[in-house]
Amino acid sequence: MAAQNADKTILVIGTYDTKDDELGFLAQVIRDQGGKVVTMDVSVLGDPSRPCDHSKHDVAREGGSSIQAAIDSGDENHAMQIMAQGASLLAARLYTQGAFDGMIVLGGTMGTDLALDVASALPLGVPKYIVSTVSFSPLIPADRLAADTQMILWAGGLYGLNSVCKASLSQAAGAVLGAARAVQMPDPDKPLIGMMSLGTSALKYVVPLKPALEERGFEVAVFHATGMGGRAFESLAAQGAFACVFDFCTQELGNHIHGSNISAGTDRLTNAGKSGTPQIVAPGCYDLVDVVGWKPIDDKWRNHLKHAHNRLLTSVVLNAEDCKQVARAHSRQLATATSPVALILPEHGLGEWDREGADLHNPEGLAAFFAELEATLPETVTAQRIACHINDAAFAATALEIFDGWCAEGIVA
Repeated sequence: MAAQNADKTILVIGTYDTKDDELGFLAQVIRDQGGKVVTMDVSVLGDPSRPCDHSKHDVAREGGSSIQAAIDSGDENHAMQIMAQGASLLAARLYTQGAFDGMIVLGGTMGTDLALDVASALPLGVPKYIVSTVSFSPLIPADRLAADTQMILWAGGLYGLNSVCKASLSQAAGAVLGAARAVQMPDPDKPLIGMMSLGTSALKYVVPLKPALEERGFEVAVFHATGMGGRAFESLAAQGAFACVFDFCTQELGNHIHGSNISAGTDRLTNAGKSGTPQIVAPGCYDLVDVVGWKPIDDKWRNHLKHAHNRLLTSVVLNAEDCKQVARAHSRQLATATSPVALILPEHGLGEWDREGADLHNPEGLAAFFAELEATLPETVTAQRIACHINDAAFAATALEIFDGWCAEGIVA
């Protein structure tokens, strides 16, 4: 990549046959701020007003197809998937060649679909901005988002330039160029630990574990288990970004199987194992399903204990049968691991609100969960019960003991 204080180059991607003016405006704002621009056309039917650095034919060819094949398909969805494949491969290759420092894609639903693939093809730390008419929409599933994707809502951007959409586009241009100038890329030489948690009002093990792991020479990235955090964690785990994971809050898995919108996707608790990354796991807050706090709560939760965490989020406490379903899901996901898995089961509870005497204490759920889990776990998972709560010092000490043993054996390097 170019030196930190040099002009940065931004890859601008879009359908230049329908959004030529908007893309041209975006590029000009970047240039006016001292940046450089490389353009990529992902149109199918039409042509830009002036040639792009990487034409639609280059894009389709990179993906092993052609514009004619896209046209002949007679289906715009299939055609755009051809372009998405080519754009992803081309962007990844150009980045490895040092051709650009940040990426921005402009689009509606079709362009956003393509943009999500391109963002996922680029490494962590590369600024990746999507300016979309459907930013933050429920149309976008968690498992399509790269770990560090930035989205900007493209207000007034359906057709043609106007002062409303110029306000969005100019901010987006400044954001991606500023990000390219300011970004501090991850250090590939420092081993990284991925840890899942919630805020310290619910789970407190981060407080002792983070400094202890840093003293051992590891960097620690803690992900918030509220759907998008788990998605980012799984995305990086799939890339083999972690030396080891401390996956101590698996609540998103329960959210997913019980139908909550606060989901990290179908592959939660799988990608570390599939990439060969050692896992130390504890099912923190396994018995809570988070639901959107400002929406009416589904009737199926009517007789369950609830905790209104804030105006955005309410937690529902699962009953024993619900907990058994979550246990079986843990066993299914962990069975896919190709690397060592150590499962720690604190017998006194797995969330601060689940302590004896606390408002959400759930001994029946815990007993049912442990029994079902131990009955269904694959032999490849080493499980141990410990006589403490997940927020007790003994839990963190147990996790570090396992970790230190793996380091000594060379399982973690």
